[in-house]
Amino acid sequence: YPWYAAWDLAFHTLPLAQLDPDFAKRQLILMTREWYMHPNGQLPAYEWAFGDVNPPVHAWAAWRVYQMDAQQNGRADRPFLEAIFHKLLLNFTWWVNRKDADGRNVFQGGFLGLDNISLFDRSAALPTGGHIDQADGTAWMGFFSLTMLRMALELARENPVYQDLATKFFEHFLAIATAMSQGFGGDGLWDEDDGFYYDVLHLPDNSLHPLKVRSLVGLMPLIAVEILDADLLAQMPVFRRRMRWFLQNRPHLSGNIVCYEDDTTGQEWRVMGIVTPERLARMLHHLLNEDEFLSPFGIRSLSKVHQTPYHVAFGDETFSINYQPGESQNGLFGGNSN
Repeated sequence: YPWYAAWDLAFHTLPLAQLDPDFAKRQLILMTREWYMHPNGQLPAYEWAFGDVNPPVHAWAAWRVYQMDAQQNGRADRPFLEAIFHKLLLNFTWWVNRKDADGRNVFQGGFLGLDNISLFDRSAALPTGGHIDQADGTAWMGFFSLTMLRMALELARENPVYQDLATKFFEHFLAIATAMSQGFGGDGLWDEDDGFYYDVLHLPDNSLHPLKVRSLVGLMPLIAVEILDADLLAQMPVFRRRMRWFLQNRPHLSGNIVCYEDDTTGQEWRVMGIVTPERLARMLHHLLNEDEFLSPFGIRSLSKVHQTPYHVAFGDETFSINYQPGESQNGLFGGNSN
């Protein structure tokens, strides 16, 4: 039977916007209406499991459709952007309140896409107990923060009140990026030895166990990038002043923003990203390695290094995962994501 999946729909609206941008916008708004979105801000996942959690891509889709519509029609649909922005504020707050178990800006989430590349079914209760701090869940929230920041700045072009909300998402992003970029000893998700981000299992006895599976889960931090150009910043004096204050007075949170300045004009650009330039080089070593992620047909979802299976034991149980380039050996979430 025909069924919807909220995060699939978000991607579908981009090609739809090329044919009928009004229809694409209505579809995005529909998922945030009161007969779909829960009053607490959660978006329904799909018809057979409303409560499942999907990657928060609705804001990104709304922002892209808004841009595409403006380019096609020569005018921006501000009422659409403003209406969906306020609903997405609720969804962002739901994520922060419900999916950050320890209040450290490191997120869980459960099923977030390609879950047959994980040791566990992350949408179910873990056989070990405890919870998993997820590299992809945290990266998606960094991405969500940056998208909301960019939407707020766009709305602030006509209503400066939105500069304060842009500041909120600026601070959220830096807190998230800093938290997940700590090493395991600081309860972050970065492995300095391997040059990669991993999920970390928190057991009921408070012990931490990095799950060193090299997969798309650990590559997701690469998507959280935003550039604030000089022209945009010049129009946002309140936001610019708050940003500078924050970077000067919270230097421990400023490692994920780079400033580029034009020597001739003095204009500055800000590049924000979870992955620093130094770590980007290390991650690209894995991504562009034919013995890991790079295949003749694109990027593998699970590194070829796991032709040698990865095993981890807890109590009497052993869990493992291995690279399967052909037919999957299990049917978890539809089979092989490669």
